[in-house]
Amino acid sequence: MDKIRTRYAPSPTGKMHVGNLRTALYEYLVAKHEGGDFIFRIEDTDQGRFVEGATDLIYRVMKKTGLEYDEGPDKDKGNGPYVQSERVKAGIYMKYAKQLVEKGEAYYCFCTKERLDSLKTPVNASEDGEEGGKEIRKYDKHCLSLSKEEVQANLDAGMPFVIRQNIPTEGTTSFTDAIYGEITVNNDELDDMILIKSDGFPTYNFANVIDDHLMHITHVVRGNEYLSSTPKYTRLYHAFGWEEPVYIHCPLITNEEHQKLSKRSGHSSFEDLEEQGFLPEAIVNFMALLGWSSGTDREIYSLKELVEVFDYHHINKSPSVFDMNKLRWMNGEYIKALDDERYLSIAVPYVEQVVKRDYDKAKIAMLVKTRIETFLDIAEKIDFFDELPDYDTEMYVHKKMKTTRESSLEVLRDLLPRLEALDDYSIAGVEGVLMGYINEKGIKNGQGLWPVRTAVSGKQMTPGGAYEIMEIIGKEESLKRVRKAIEMLEKAVGC
Repeated sequence: MDKIRTRYAPSPTGKMHVGNLRTALYEYLVAKHEGGDFIFRIEDTDQGRFVEGATDLIYRVMKKTGLEYDEGPDKDKGNGPYVQSERVKAGIYMKYAKQLVEKGEAYYCFCTKERLDSLKTPVNASEDGEEGGKEIRKYDKHCLSLSKEEVQANLDAGMPFVIRQNIPTEGTTSFTDAIYGEITVNNDELDDMILIKSDGFPTYNFANVIDDHLMHITHVVRGNEYLSSTPKYTRLYHAFGWEEPVYIHCPLITNEEHQKLSKRSGHSSFEDLEEQGFLPEAIVNFMALLGWSSGTDREIYSLKELVEVFDYHHINKSPSVFDMNKLRWMNGEYIKALDDERYLSIAVPYVEQVVKRDYDKAKIAMLVKTRIETFLDIAEKIDFFDELPDYDTEMYVHKKMKTTRESSLEVLRDLLPRLEALDDYSIAGVEGVLMGYINEKGIKNGQGLWPVRTAVSGKQMTPGGAYEIMEIIGKEESLKRVRKAIEMLEKAVGC
């Protein structure tokens, strides 16, 4: 086989769905694992669904995920251009459609909207309450019977037309998929799909076949929802006398309830996940495992490592579940592994959204690095720095630490004058006072530290201990919070 060439060909219709991202990733890995080329192509032939700015979103995601392409819209290589609307202007698709017409593999269709509507059959109202509508079951080949003279007369008269694929009504069509094996369908189940639309633009299906051939694509990766369309692609390849690419259809991605992942899920696109505090490299790693396995228990892979181990023959047939808990865990592992400089560049802005006081935001961010799974988790872990939350003195009662309200009050009363006399509120300075007191009293660390940490945070769980918190909030705020705690405990115990 010649050098492997794959392509990612998204349509600029909005945010990049995770299924599209997985397709791009698998296309990239299939090519790079064998030292092949990864091609990037913009398929914007459906002008009705085009979303302004969506192309820039696609570029941004490709860059952020590290999926560097060898040929694409902005690279002066190969057969370019790599934007289908530009290729339409060059007449590429119409030329090949007319070749099929000459071969009898396609035909002009002049049917009006009214006639096509008459072919629609009623559909019962859906269970969710939506009204019943109509759908075309199959085009009846009406225009196939037109003579060449009639066709030419219609064209000369400027009648609107589409060009349809001519699929025989008898026999079967077979193709082989690398994951699902050989698949055969009866031709009478296939519709004569439109190749060229009335606006002169090719349909997604037709442009795909033409461009894949002209760009020498050897392997086509896509979702298994395209399995039903593949026989039509196969017939196009055969009609032109072209060699088919290797088909690799990936399993459906479902949510935890095993339903198709919808846009309403809140995490159906790369942008959704990024906004929820997930790292691009964690998303890529997670997406690689949605339908593929290395055959080992290992789950953390860099993109470079995925290139080394990825074998598309290990893609699964069964649907893949988008397990948010697993993604959160994986993202947490990636956050822990970040170097401090990059971590702080991402985390500090999240801290700044919550902490408005003039505290050291970097120190606060470092406290939570090993305690978060996404960057959105930061807020709830540091919300006590600006202001103490309302809390109950029951928090001072801890069986494991063997603390009570009374014992906590005694500790805080004893420590207050020592903390008032302390000027060095560094971690070492605070630790010296607290541990000195604990050793002097002969009590357990928890009996001395638990009351102080509770007093300065108002929370049972904090990203740092008393030393770290007090260093950040400083002497004045630390004393203010300790005094408040003493006042609360005195009221609680009645003294």
